[in-house]
Amino acid sequence: RGLRIVSGRTDCHMFLVDLRSKKVTGRQAEDALGLAHITVNKNAIPNDPEKPMVTSGIRIGTPAMTTRGFKEMEAEKVANLIADVLDAPGDVAAIARVVHEVKTLCAKFPVYGQ
Repeated sequence: RGLRIVSGRTDCHMFLVDLRSKKVTGRQAEDALGLAHITVNKNAIPNDPEKPMVTSGIRIGTPAMTTRGFKEMEAEKVANLIADVLDAPGDVAAIARVVHEVKTLCAKFPVYGQ
């Protein structure tokens, strides 16, 4: 969906996403995704043109997903939800829709199973 993983692939449970193609800073992405109940961290990418407190990237980690029992299908869903927010970081309705989908997905995979 137009986002570049800095290393070209996922080498471990954390990876950097270059946001420059979306014209969104790391700070804007961190804030918008936080509103959508998706936690990421703004992070500098190699040779980042932005200031350290702004950044051009985000760092994503997968342990929270695997702890809940997410598999490939759920990880792909989360990736699409992230892309939805990054496509319209100021769209309140889009963020509200993502919040609903995040809550629904998390309800199916509680941290502490029954």
